[in-house]
Amino acid sequence: MTPQEKDHEPLFIDEVRKHQQRYEKLIHFTSSSTKAAAVMLLAAIAALVIANTDLHYGFSEFWSMEIGFSFGQFERQMSLSHIINDILMAVFFLLVGLEIKYEMTVGELTNIRQALLPIAAAVGGVLFPILIYSAFNAGNPLTAHGWGVPTATDIAFVLGIMSLLGSRVPTGLKVFVTTLAVADDIFAILIIAIFYGHSPSIIWLAAVAIVTVILILMNRNHVYSLAPYMVLGVVLWYCVFMSGVHSTIAGVILAFTIPSGSRVNFSSFINWTDRKVRATSEMFDSSAPVLGQRVCLDTATSLSNIARQAVPPARRLEHSLYPWVYFLILPLFALTNAGVRLVGGGMGEFWLDPALPGILLGLLIGKPVGIVFFSFLVTKLKVASLPENVNWMHIVGGGVLGGVGFTMAIFVANLAFDSQEIVTTAKMAILVASALAGIIGFIFLWLQARRAKMIAMGLIDKDEPSGSFDGTKLPQPETGR
Repeated sequence: MTPQEKDHEPLFIDEVRKHQQRYEKLIHFTSSSTKAAAVMLLAAIAALVIANTDLHYGFSEFWSMEIGFSFGQFERQMSLSHIINDILMAVFFLLVGLEIKYEMTVGELTNIRQALLPIAAAVGGVLFPILIYSAFNAGNPLTAHGWGVPTATDIAFVLGIMSLLGSRVPTGLKVFVTTLAVADDIFAILIIAIFYGHSPSIIWLAAVAIVTVILILMNRNHVYSLAPYMVLGVVLWYCVFMSGVHSTIAGVILAFTIPSGSRVNFSSFINWTDRKVRATSEMFDSSAPVLGQRVCLDTATSLSNIARQAVPPARRLEHSLYPWVYFLILPLFALTNAGVRLVGGGMGEFWLDPALPGILLGLLIGKPVGIVFFSFLVTKLKVASLPENVNWMHIVGGGVLGGVGFTMAIFVANLAFDSQEIVTTAKMAILVASALAGIIGFIFLWLQARRAKMIAMGLIDKDEPSGSFDGTKLPQPETGR
């Protein structure tokens, strides 16, 4: 039983305690970045297996099925794959926007000097992959537009890998990598909005502006109910969809308009709660049925209503969206987009496609080199310093993990290329690079953690090169007992 379960145990009657424990386990499961990454990985593997079997044709036909509705002369239809990529992924971007807003409000991005190192690292992690990709593709009109593909980092997978290392890596490195991934998401959103939309419609962009202004005015006028934001969010999505800008950007715009403050004065709330509980405890009769404890029930109802309103709408929405996004939407995205068909003809052209080395090397080499170089640059200029207990080997390991592109990279690839063959090549490069970056980054950081532990135990010297430990200093078992 977890400490949280023990803490909640006295609150519930014996008959429902087991149900509550199962609920607590479900909440713990759906809040885990490691398990979310594992579910996405399983979905990607399933997509790869299906794509290379006879199930491929029926599977592709299913996701191409058109569904929609009509109202008089008005009719709209979308394929299932487009619903996932254009509608459900807008919900993913809404969650990303809420996470960015949190970091900019109370997180690591509030202190610009503290955030300068990971922001600079993120800039390097975007520029160097673009240079590498362009070196292979600048002269090819079919693939030149794909420079944005290797710039993205998949925050879910990176945090999942980091969580596997647990306390083996310093907290400062986790904060650095998390902030870097958030900054990277900001750059990815800007790239998608500016470079990967269609020719914009001025009329629909004006409609986007009007809806956005209404949302901002609602925020300024302290509208804390989520319902009107969600209704206008649907309208905003449609306006962005019709404008030519990619519709998922609507999620980010909506996120930044949702209030992050509380409608409740917390000082008064704490005093009021204390008075209510004290007054009610004096009137509580443990021998009487609960249904007859009218004052206690009224107090419980008041406490529940006010406590819910005390939580900022942005936080309520983020907590509500997290399990749906990471355990349903992103696995569905992986299932529909990660399938790469390797069997059949055309494999020679696949390996000759310049997008393959551009993306593969952009993620595997461009990301870590850019992250480390820009980190080194800002520390040498003394505008930032490494986090506490973090050394340059940690930064290298974090930089390698930055090459895990997956979700964002595949998403950009679908927007960047018109040819399905090039999209398939891009997906293959992304999958290979992400897998290698994840494995290499994990092993690299694990070895650094192992070496740090040996130094702490006095088994090797601090200045001894990594990899030189031969085991001769290990304590020998005692004999003669």
